[in-house]
Amino acid sequence: MTRLGILAGGGRLPLMIAESVGARGGHVHIVAIEGAADPEVARFPHTWVNLGQIGRIVAALSGEGRDELVIAGNVRRPDLRTIRPDAGFFTSLPQVFSLLAGGDDSVLSRVVRFFEAKGLTVRGAHEVAPDLLADTGQIGDVALSPGDRADAMLGFAVRAALGSLDAGQAVAVAGGRVLAIEGAEGTDAMLERVAALGRGQGDAGRRGVLTKGPKPGQELRVDMPAIGPRTVELATAARLAGVAVEAGAVLMLDRDATIRAANAHGCAMEGLASAGIAGPGRAGPAHVEARVVGRAHPGMRDRADMASGMTALARLGRFDTGSAVVVARAHILAFAAAETVTSMLERVGSLRQWGTHRKRRVGVLVCRADNAADAQTLRHVLEAAARQGLAGIAVAGPPDALAAYEDMCRLADAQGLFLVTCRAGDEG
Repeated sequence: MTRLGILAGGGRLPLMIAESVGARGGHVHIVAIEGAADPEVARFPHTWVNLGQIGRIVAALSGEGRDELVIAGNVRRPDLRTIRPDAGFFTSLPQVFSLLAGGDDSVLSRVVRFFEAKGLTVRGAHEVAPDLLADTGQIGDVALSPGDRADAMLGFAVRAALGSLDAGQAVAVAGGRVLAIEGAEGTDAMLERVAALGRGQGDAGRRGVLTKGPKPGQELRVDMPAIGPRTVELATAARLAGVAVEAGAVLMLDRDATIRAANAHGCAMEGLASAGIAGPGRAGPAHVEARVVGRAHPGMRDRADMASGMTALARLGRFDTGSAVVVARAHILAFAAAETVTSMLERVGSLRQWGTHRKRRVGVLVCRADNAADAQTLRHVLEAAARQGLAGIAVAGPPDALAAYEDMCRLADAQGLFLVTCRAGDEG
């Protein structure tokens, strides 16, 4: 590999790939996305592009005989008013629209297929810059304690249980208790939530770990998990004692700076093997039996989201966590672990997918019956779900779980929400 195109979003990863390839004698051309890529790309041969300039993007990536591509960095949801489509955008319109549906993995897989159809071979960052991968064993001066290592194994098990649902890339665990599970918000935001829990303020020590690794079947060529100095800073601020990653499957950004930060904060870091920790496969509930309580009825997509939510709750129940989950168009947006259901709902509005029309109610809250056990709690949940633009609420429990709450049914009707009780068949 001597010539490589890099499609660069935000963050340091595109620059680190370019530096790694250059250090081994290769040549890169960075195609930098306006409004996302770091201005430092100017240190390398580069072309700035708008997200609507599909033809220009492909031409720049494949110029000068290049036929290999790495896609790296994050891209924020675009303001459609800033898109400047070219002819290549319109000729690729069906593929562009297909990218707006499904969860992260399905979208990223379509991105890979799109560029492969243009004659480019998509490589992963780990393939072209293997020196960026986290190693097996202790990283830095501090080792995980036996208790923290046990928490790490629990986090790995939760990740394995959720992976086939395209969610749960990172999990925070302390003292055998799951504190938070990453949904669509990203690892940094999840760690900020853990810090806000205010646990153990009377204890000067830290305990617990952030665990991180790829989901089963994750498209690693486009979306390999990564940690860096900020991960260490946020884990420390969240009063966690360490960071445990899946060895050989997580990128370390700014390795030296990350290790210095870990040593300075007394934060343990370790690469652990995931061997022996298997998920339950892709099977979900054989069916979901729903009883409509109010006037509004869930549609077919809502019922599919309910089934995904019920699968997630069933799998998390094995670890005594997961009081609720929000699913929108087959994409898990958020989990409630140590936080309340209403707290989780307050952040859902900012996690909408690309292409979701904000004026239309989309998505389902699926919660356990004990999280709607009294009228006041259910009222707060209904009001929060309505504020966040969800289509309805499914309470996992017996058909009569909401029998005593006629006033809440009327509130759901007034808010335009469907309200159902549901039970799922056995998982495979």
